Amino acid sequence: MQDIVIKGATIIDGTGGVETQADIGIREGLIDAVGQVSAGHIEIDGTGLVLAPGLIDTHAHDDGAFLRHPDMTFKLSQGVTTVVSGNCGFSAIPADPAADRRQASGGILSGLGGDFTDLAGYFDAVLRGHPAINNMMLVGHNTIRSMTLSNPKAEPTLAELATMKDYVTQALEQGACGFSTGLIYHPGRYSETEEIIALARIAGDAGALYTTHMRNEGDHLLDAVEEALEIGREAQVHTHISHHKAAGPKNWGKVVASLNRIDDAIKTGQAVSLDVYPYTAGSGRMIEYFNLDRINRELAEVIRIASCPAFRQYEGCMLKDLAEAQQVDITDLVRDILTAPRGDATICIQFVIDEQDVIHNLKWPDMMVGSDGIPDLRGKPHPRLFGTFAKILGHYVRDEAIMPLPEAIRRMTSLPAATFGLTHRGMIKAGYHADLVLFDPKTIADQATYDEPQTLATGIESVIVNGKVAFTKGQHQNAGSGQMLRYRKTAHTNP
Repeated sequence: MQDIVIKGATIIDGTGGVETQADIGIREGLIDAVGQVSAGHIEIDGTGLVLAPGLIDTHAHDDGAFLRHPDMTFKLSQGVTTVVSGNCGFSAIPADPAADRRQASGGILSGLGGDFTDLAGYFDAVLRGHPAINNMMLVGHNTIRSMTLSNPKAEPTLAELATMKDYVTQALEQGACGFSTGLIYHPGRYSETEEIIALARIAGDAGALYTTHMRNEGDHLLDAVEEALEIGREAQVHTHISHHKAAGPKNWGKVVASLNRIDDAIKTGQAVSLDVYPYTAGSGRMIEYFNLDRINRELAEVIRIASCPAFRQYEGCMLKDLAEAQQVDITDLVRDILTAPRGDATICIQFVIDEQDVIHNLKWPDMMVGSDGIPDLRGKPHPRLFGTFAKILGHYVRDEAIMPLPEAIRRMTSLPAATFGLTHRGMIKAGYHADLVLFDPKTIADQATYDEPQTLATGIESVIVNGKVAFTKGQHQNAGSGQMLRYRKTAHTNP
């Protein structure tokens, strides 16, 4: 007898192939049978619904959220069963429990704490909280640099570089899927290309990934792409470019040239992949985007405050509206926010992306999807935290017909599973882990907005994580069945 049987659903198996009709049997956390199956202790009627592999978020900042919000409702409710965390050079590990965890990430890794020092310890800490979904980790360059260098703006000494290499090696040995950089952020922005190559080469030698928030996504986007490709070639590592975009009106359209250059690199045999989020606004730590001695007025005009510990009343407001209401110059307002106590932890939303660039990205044949959400739930986070995957499936697939539904599912399941080394996940296939999402293709839609960003998606019927019903009919089931995943290996489990 099966633990769970799903009957009558339309199966989209994650390969990009044709839809089929079949029943699914789940036993002991695995897909036991596809086709005709025996009875189950739990039977779910999938008539009129689509059953797909659980969705994979390739770009998450959920390192701290797994500790503070193990229910992970913002991901689970949109059908996500696995995330890749530790992106943009910021990761939970390595860690010094005695240090201020906010110093390295400035609030991006919201909720991070604990007495762990390495990936194994972090995994143990997360598992004690019975997480709702699975997590795969990267080890972050900004975190390592902050931990190692006495002066994070300086070039590392040979001894410091050796220590940084040791941190990357240890994380990879414990199951990290790669090494990430955020070269637009402090302190990664001070590093030379040669430093990144030296560290990325360790990931290359391990057959893992180098993922990057490139050094520039605006005026110098194409130069940043060249640097990313150079690092990949020299380090002989699979290079994954995060949240591909061209920021700022004068740069709109550059994604075409960028993707053409990446296509050329792939034709030479270089391993390159990308992800995108389906929104025309980005989000991040506000202080990273401004030089306080020369504040960019044009950028300030298109910024909305997501989270602001110094001025909670500003959350959800555009800077230009606040400046007008207070009758102050917008550049003075920016300076006041960022120099206030904990002002450097302000998270903002920047409306700097063109919709046609989003569409062009989504049409690129192997473009994956990453939410890039920052899980600070006290404020008004970017709606991508709660809505990314439902928006793809509802708006871009069903309403705009940017791609067929089976292809969209492939981009969110088997493709990222293969890329990020998720063993036996990402397809509906006997013997694979039973991470599944059952949804209504006619009604699935994102409901999260900039004004009400913490609103759950509609159209998600049930989500199963490692063979347990984790979410159904809009209700969290508190199954706590998430696992901590290791690159191309079995999951990490507590002793």
